[in-house]
Amino acid sequence: MRDGAQVSPSSAPRLPTSRRPSLRADPHGAAAENARTALADPDFELIVRDPATSFRWHRHDYPSALARWNYHPEYEIHLIAESSGKMFVGDHIGAFGPGNLLLVGPNLPHHWVSDLNPGERITGRDVVLQFSSRFTEDARKVFPEFGNLLPVLEESRRGIEFFGDDARDCGELLLKMGDCHGLARIALFIALIERMVAAKARRVLASETYRPEAIGGADAQIGAVIEYMFANVHDVRMSAAAAIVGMNESTFSRHFKKMTGANFVDCVRKIRIAKACTLLESDSLGVTEICFECGFQNISNFNRAFRREKGMTPREYRANVRMRGAGRETRAAG
Repeated sequence: MRDGAQVSPSSAPRLPTSRRPSLRADPHGAAAENARTALADPDFELIVRDPATSFRWHRHDYPSALARWNYHPEYEIHLIAESSGKMFVGDHIGAFGPGNLLLVGPNLPHHWVSDLNPGERITGRDVVLQFSSRFTEDARKVFPEFGNLLPVLEESRRGIEFFGDDARDCGELLLKMGDCHGLARIALFIALIERMVAAKARRVLASETYRPEAIGGADAQIGAVIEYMFANVHDVRMSAAAAIVGMNESTFSRHFKKMTGANFVDCVRKIRIAKACTLLESDSLGVTEICFECGFQNISNFNRAFRREKGMTPREYRANVRMRGAGRETRAAG
């Protein structure tokens, strides 16, 4: 079931031994060229999740800074809505087309490279849902039925591709989640994973011997730093974050950028904006109150940072949320 033939070690991209794919090229040679472009040492992707949600759902264009050879400790359900090209999952290279749906496990490097004309851009190509192992573990404590997901999660450590009606049904549920919030989104998530568990038309991608390098030592402690940042969003200090991993601030700053791809200040801003979005979706606090609750020193700085991340002001964001809510109520009444 694997695509193509083995590429000799001398022609494969040079990755660290524990992450170096034994690349499978297509017979036409396109994958080998894509591999030289797409595969190097995989980047660590920092997933900044809204602390008021159980998982992260988003959609992005291609090309995008988010579309790269990367890995992260979260599970990822990934739908390609448009285009065709080559996908890279661990040591697997294969073709993909519209409707391609994968479940990718923790720390498994992955990337999709679309065939594009010069200057071409594909709007909304990728639909992505990311959730942590802690989320599924906590869910099992409350709902034992979540234990049915364990075999699929274990398979996903090599990457699972879904086909046919299974892929179509799962893709439709994933897309619907973009129009829902709160408990409605949770209900769709449960329906999605239940459909994945029942799916028969699926296959694992990376070889049995492929083992992504585990994140260990100080690298694992970055997770503790992120938790500190979420818990202290109103007053995050680099000195406190550096102390968590036992580094001075200068060394910590370099290490944080290496591990997350973002500098510490930018990451703090992203987390604060994520918190602000949650508060703006409720009418319990005014915009100025939210500004200070999220650690910004003044409203002009808050507006500037929010526009940079979201492309609109906080007041515009709140107005859009209200419009979406009104639209859902109108549809329900109709």
